[in-house]
Amino acid sequence: MAVPIFPLVAFSFLAIWSLYRFMLSPLLFHPLRHIPPAHWSIPIFGDVWITYQRYMERNNAVTYAAHLKHGTVVRMGANELSVNCVDNGIKTIYAGGWEKHAWYPQRFGSYGVMNTFATIHHGPHSQKKRTMANVYSKSYIASSPQVAANSHTLLSTRFLPLLQTFSETGVSVDVHDMNNAFAMDFMSAYQFGLSASTNFAQDLAQRQHILHQYHCRRDYEFFSAEAPWLKKLTRRLGLQTVPYFVDQANILLEDWNAAMCRAADKYLSNDNDVTSTYPGDDPVVYKHFKTGFMSLREKDPNAGKAVGEVTLPTTRHENLHASDDNTTTAEIYSEMLDQVGAGHETSAIALTYLYWEMSKNPSLQNQLRQEVLTLKPSIQWPLPAGADIMKDFKLPNPKQIDALPILNAIVMETLRLHTPIPGIEPRISPNVPGGSTLGPYTNIPGGVRVSSMPYTLHRNTSVFPDPETFNPSRWLPSHTSENQLKEMHRWFWAFGSGGRMCIGSHLALQEIKLLVASIYSNWSTEIVNDEGIEEVDAYTTKPKRNRLDLRFKHV
Repeated sequence: MAVPIFPLVAFSFLAIWSLYRFMLSPLLFHPLRHIPPAHWSIPIFGDVWITYQRYMERNNAVTYAAHLKHGTVVRMGANELSVNCVDNGIKTIYAGGWEKHAWYPQRFGSYGVMNTFATIHHGPHSQKKRTMANVYSKSYIASSPQVAANSHTLLSTRFLPLLQTFSETGVSVDVHDMNNAFAMDFMSAYQFGLSASTNFAQDLAQRQHILHQYHCRRDYEFFSAEAPWLKKLTRRLGLQTVPYFVDQANILLEDWNAAMCRAADKYLSNDNDVTSTYPGDDPVVYKHFKTGFMSLREKDPNAGKAVGEVTLPTTRHENLHASDDNTTTAEIYSEMLDQVGAGHETSAIALTYLYWEMSKNPSLQNQLRQEVLTLKPSIQWPLPAGADIMKDFKLPNPKQIDALPILNAIVMETLRLHTPIPGIEPRISPNVPGGSTLGPYTNIPGGVRVSSMPYTLHRNTSVFPDPETFNPSRWLPSHTSENQLKEMHRWFWAFGSGGRMCIGSHLALQEIKLLVASIYSNWSTEIVNDEGIEEVDAYTTKPKRNRLDLRFKHV
């Protein structure tokens, strides 16, 4: 019996087309075909492999392994590259102003709007950043009466008395939880003023409540960042890929942050019952950003306004009072929530791993102690009986602390090996004639997702020999040549680079160095339990057990 011709021709055509579309074209004609893939499946199956790795929290490890095997540029997905070099690498991508990927607002938006960090395009980002860049400059922070007043108050009335209690009782302390509290109090005080900020160092119940809401969302951030459509789809089907408690945690955190914003507004208004003369109550960041941003909007309603349609993790305005129901207020609140969240968490992570490394090395503790005790005045606690905190407790100038070489080396090495944000920083390649050049590869077309990572940059063995070893001496001029130090600084990427680098880097460094100097001037630390101290593989890391137990001993 004769076989019908039409179905046979149709089947043959479909088979040939499928072979070309899914096999030959990706292998022979894809514009990224000349770049080695991290996994054999990428040219054919596209993003399946890397999406699974990210879901399983293995992105940092597999990306690093791919660079070790294939070199400076590796294809991670159908249309995605990872770049691990400075020249034709981070200098091109990040100093060159390549636009951000939608990954940022999908993950970091709040109040249903994009904050400065989440804003994709360079223009509106620059407009927002200029409103507050001056109050985050190194010179401003080092000479700020507000920072000086709050550093004095926080250390003398909260942090040092608490540490003294720990040392006197001999109890073990979860320093990761403690660091989150200390860093939150520092950060929120600078943003909102001390009277409107948190007191997590002393209010344990509030600390546990807010930090639980903050951290309970972490296991589900993959869906917002990489598959924002999946949450909507599964909810429509009656499923909970992302549990409802994540939405509730977002709402609670937005309400909590909004309350601090309104408290700062009350301080700035003329209807205060009492006008504070304490410089630490000045809501520096909130005041400058709100004033500058509203001034921009008055001149141009579209100034600093993010463009582009993306799926944001929260809904606009549902957390604002009726009187606050406008986009500008939502953006101001979103900016403050992003800064208080990222600002406290990254500093806390860095401090946790610094204390861990120091606690493993009593000799290094002694070296640091000898150095910090040269500060004038030195940071001594407790004060003698009958001393007046305001008169007798004094702190050295931040510039003096910043100039300590051993302290600086310890902080730099901690940030290198235990970078709080070790993960991807996605950008989009521009459409330029002839394409872009990354590493040794040319003709990179526009629209490619491109990332670099501190995790891989900080493990380049030619720049950082024995990169998995904690070795602060590598940052000391007495141990390393001037040329090698310059090269290390070129590859150091804990705060990013270019116009979108971390705006709070100077505040973080000043805060970290002050706390470390204060602690090791008075106490030694020893490990009680460091089980689970290994970092999670994520964009923002933390200990796997989310804690580190140490004991403080007065010296």
